[in-house]
Amino acid sequence: MADGISAVLVILITILLPPVGVAMIAGCGADLLINICLTLLGYFPGHIHAFYLEYVYFDRRERARHGQLTGRAAPGVYSDRVQNGGFQGYGTM
Repeated sequence: MADGISAVLVILITILLPPVGVAMIAGCGADLLINICLTLLGYFPGHIHAFYLEYVYFDRRERARHGQLTGRAAPGVYSDRVQNGGFQGYGTM
């Protein structure tokens, strides 16, 4: 239940400020820089990128919990934290 609440909070924050939502799930790195640039180019490109990262993050997190690990990296995602669904020791991507 706590994961559902945290997902809703991240989504609400992302609606207002996409880079803040990306920083919450990906940390400070290439994905955040890309999202800041996309948000400066237009409000919607930043949203699309942010929601894609969040989808990958929460999808990978749920799959890892059920033992459905994937060895392929999600395209356009540069954060290991997002690729691994926030789990350490998930495997190399």
